[in-house]
Amino acid sequence: MGVVVGLLLGAGLACVWWSFWPSAADAGRSGSAWSQRLQDELVQAGVLGVSPGGLMLASVLLGLAVLVLGAALTRVPTIALFFAVFAAVAPAAVVRGRARRRRARLRQLWPEVVDHLASGIRAGLSLPESVAQIGERGPVELRAPFRAFGEDYRATGRFGESLDALKARLADPVADRIVEALRLTRDVGGTDLGRLLRTLSGFLRDDVRTRNELEARQSWTVYAARLAVAAPWLVLALLSSRPQAARAYDSAAGFVVLLTGAACSAIAYVLMLRIARLPEDPRVLR
Repeated sequence: MGVVVGLLLGAGLACVWWSFWPSAADAGRSGSAWSQRLQDELVQAGVLGVSPGGLMLASVLLGLAVLVLGAALTRVPTIALFFAVFAAVAPAAVVRGRARRRRARLRQLWPEVVDHLASGIRAGLSLPESVAQIGERGPVELRAPFRAFGEDYRATGRFGESLDALKARLADPVADRIVEALRLTRDVGGTDLGRLLRTLSGFLRDDVRTRNELEARQSWTVYAARLAVAAPWLVLALLSSRPQAARAYDSAAGFVVLLTGAACSAIAYVLMLRIARLPEDPRVLR
């Protein structure tokens, strides 16, 4: 009986959630934006060869596996259902976390990349040569995409298309700005590129210094909030190992308790992320 009530309540909540989505006229555009954002996170996380659809499929399969395993171990489908939802969300959360950490690492490296470009241009190298030499002398973590740019340019001789491929491999707003500055200089000419790159390098270093200070001050608060959200569910997982305790949730009242706890945890976690989030540059020049 508890399972039926839970499924009906879940279906009702799913219908309410679905009502907040855009109409059919805007579904294509919103779906495309969501897919692009997830694809950018996959690239930034270094997860190559996985599409957004593949990640979603893996999430669903993982959720189903945890649901079956949890139901077999606890004999309580309601508990297994909630842990299955957490498991289904986990792959996207892992990718997002990896992408965020890698963006933080690359943020430290972009000023050095800009300095390499400025040095190459002052040395008399052409724009393609200045970009390609980063694949040999630039930061180790960024050499592969710039080396691929050099290979693309040598194979096709098309600077614009090679820059587009480089932007897709990097999927970073700072890289977008650098690439578009190089493209504009190549198309219309000008002598201010060196000054522009030096100014951009100074801005990037100031941004990194400010972000590092803010993140150092708030990191302990964020970790404490995550532990506070995870602790009740870890206790529930331990309680589920005792059949007497697990059976207490095999009812409509038990499902309501779990649902209320899950809602409170989700709201608290989202609020924590909103409060602690630092501004991120969007990819307006993709």
